Amino acid sequence: MGTKKTAMNLLGASIFLLAILLFSTFLNWYVFQAVKTLSLTFDAERHRNALHIIYWLIFGGISLWYVVTFLKVFITGEFTLSTQTLLNVFLTVVVTQLVCVVFLFSEDIYRNIFAGLSYLKNGSENFIFPSRKPWVSATAVLVAMIPFFGFLYGMAFGKHNFKVHKEVLYFDDLPEAFDGFTITQISDIHIGSFKNPNHVQKGIDLVLEQQSDLFVFTGDLVNHRADEIEPFITQFSAIKAPYGQFSIIGNHDYGDYIPWPSKEAKEANFELFVSKHEKMGWRLLRDESVRIEKDGQFLQLLGVENWGVGFGARGDLEQALAQTDPDDFKILLSHDPSHWDQQVKKHENTIHLTLSGHTHGMQFGIETPIIRWSPVQYRYPNWAGLAAYEGRYLYVNRGFGFHAFSGRVGIWPEITVIELRKKKS
Repeated sequence: MGTKKTAMNLLGASIFLLAILLFSTFLNWYVFQAVKTLSLTFDAERHRNALHIIYWLIFGGISLWYVVTFLKVFITGEFTLSTQTLLNVFLTVVVTQLVCVVFLFSEDIYRNIFAGLSYLKNGSENFIFPSRKPWVSATAVLVAMIPFFGFLYGMAFGKHNFKVHKEVLYFDDLPEAFDGFTITQISDIHIGSFKNPNHVQKGIDLVLEQQSDLFVFTGDLVNHRADEIEPFITQFSAIKAPYGQFSIIGNHDYGDYIPWPSKEAKEANFELFVSKHEKMGWRLLRDESVRIEKDGQFLQLLGVENWGVGFGARGDLEQALAQTDPDDFKILLSHDPSHWDQQVKKHENTIHLTLSGHTHGMQFGIETPIIRWSPVQYRYPNWAGLAAYEGRYLYVNRGFGFHAFSGRVGIWPEITVIELRKKKS
């Protein structure tokens, strides 16, 4: 059985590596058509040849680096700094090349249509297949520089470009005492990705500036190991709120994505992870609820373990609801927004507000008053910001940190401030 499983893993790894190599080679070849077209403007053939050689040495070398690095990951099972660098380069190069290819492919459609009409009109003897236009290739390369430099900015500065997002939500049945009550939320710290404490402090300072009544964290404190948070505990311990600091567990916090020498080692890591929350002064909610009391009234704050489509369904919503009444005003902390879609928004026991994270907005996209797009929307219908269903709300935080791609382009790290208001009759 073990031999069969190993063979399947090797086959899967081989197919993946071959796909990466073919895809990368295809993009390299297609973009080379623009380089070759532009090189025709050089007078000396030796200069054209030199440019061609340099191009293939650079991009062919990058493609081989992809394969070698991914092969090491499959062999060792470890996600190293080298792998992180590879992913940064891979995303930057691929997105840049794809933008260039869009222009070239559009030109190819025109060229083939023109050639087909020429053949029908003039026959094979006077058949004309138009050559590439240098201005199209130049435009393709220039426009492709926009995402290229965007990714460079995202890796150098964008991942620390914290933004505060504020929402005011109105409810008919909000207890009077909580009219104007504020909640600051952060999510997906992924502290193992941070190297500079000053960058972390920039986000923490923004959290403290909000002076909210309640602070919540909605999962993925670490990338893989509990000890990642240790150098930053003092900084995060400074986050205090009058009505407490609460947190939940995200899919990365269980240590599921790296190999462990034994089951016991993984369990010990998770126990250490739980203790780190206590050390920071954050109460970790694990399928439970807590009453937040103010002026003789209360609301229920619920927290569940990770529950997400494709990312494990450990959380038990019914257990978290067990100590609540249907008429209670309830706020749920649940890491993955797919939980809201699958179980929460139509639950017979009304949960007024759910706070989630997980998606990071894929750390890449466009958010303007006119255009709002990220590749993650094809996986998650609610991937950032506010969603509503029959008076029940979901807010998806874009994440404090970053993971895999060590940058952010267009989707900036977020501190969320929710203000609860009672509707006036």
